[in-house]
Amino acid sequence: MKRYLCSIIIGMVVILSIGTYYVKVASSASSLPKYTFKTLEGSDKMLDPVIINASLQNGSNFKNEPLTIESNTTTYESERSYLENLTGRQNQQIETLVKEHRSFMRGKYSISSLYEDDDFLAYASVNSEYTKSGNMEAKFDIGLLEKKDEEETSFQIELPNQGRIMNADVRDVQLVHSKLQVLTMNDVNSNNEKQTKEVQLYTIDVANKKVLSDKTLVSETFTDPDQVDFQMPTDVAPSQPNNMVFISLIKGVNHEDGYEEKLKESKLLSYNYETEKLETVKKGSLSLDMARSGYADGKNLYLVEMKSGKYRIKTFDLSSQTLTNDTELDIAANKEEQYTAAFKNGRVYFLLGNEVDQDVLTNKPAKLLIADIKTGKTLYKGETVINKKNSKSFELIIGDLEIK
Repeated sequence: MKRYLCSIIIGMVVILSIGTYYVKVASSASSLPKYTFKTLEGSDKMLDPVIINASLQNGSNFKNEPLTIESNTTTYESERSYLENLTGRQNQQIETLVKEHRSFMRGKYSISSLYEDDDFLAYASVNSEYTKSGNMEAKFDIGLLEKKDEEETSFQIELPNQGRIMNADVRDVQLVHSKLQVLTMNDVNSNNEKQTKEVQLYTIDVANKKVLSDKTLVSETFTDPDQVDFQMPTDVAPSQPNNMVFISLIKGVNHEDGYEEKLKESKLLSYNYETEKLETVKKGSLSLDMARSGYADGKNLYLVEMKSGKYRIKTFDLSSQTLTNDTELDIAANKEEQYTAAFKNGRVYFLLGNEVDQDVLTNKPAKLLIADIKTGKTLYKGETVINKKNSKSFELIIGDLEIK
């Protein structure tokens, strides 16, 4: 009887401890300010698909509180359940795929490792670990789901020539002619002072579970203080079919007074999965600086330009590599503020918020504009308001913008 009584007491203590924790969390969250968007133009229904991941900085104690503004409602991380915080907030596209294909999506969290069309859902990631000798052992984790009958294929296969690779980061996955195309950015082992970075393309035969080819698209070797980096435009539809990718090759050098880019020695490349052609994009068509800060959706590349005191959205057709549209947004440009953009269903969602100098709290409201990409017509305009009187001590730091 004493044994059972002891178990009951321990259980009650655990329950009370958890309850006390959630009471404190709820009390703490209730004292935090809530942000909403005040509509200046259009209908607040336009906010329904908007998700803003941000954090609240309290100037008095420099503590950051992660939060999400979704459907114009603020929710702090501390207000979410223990299970929600344990798994972490997932990308909206990942959450949708998990709901639709829960079994296949188990353990798959990287949106850049996924591909989806009407018939298939595919996945490719690199699973690596370092041995005691310092060498990397790496394998591809491959998965393919045939949606019609929910038939799953999954397997691991060794990464080719892995002895020469320090790190491999999957940046794009495509299914072309029933073969999986996996684009990675790799850091290569070196026994001297030289460093090498490369863009690699692996072709995988899922049916026969083997790597058919391992092709280096771009490779650059350099020695400190010279530096090389590969960048790609932000993919606004990373799991959707895409025949072409852009790769920015950025060269630079480290000086005592900081890093300096050498744009004259840098270049913009395009690769077509169908034709297998790697080409250098002519500077007259698209500037390197604009391309790497652009947003791609598989068909178009959207570029944000600041001109004559306004922001402009330029639409660059990927297949023809020509500029097809140039639209002015009805929002004043401010070099002291950073923007975040999202593109979906023919609309641009443009969020202007963070100050460039984050060391100084300004407490300026974040501004959100939703406009038609082709015409520039404003569909919604609003700015954040806070529900606390002592709001001067708080700063909203914008993280990223998602659209459901």
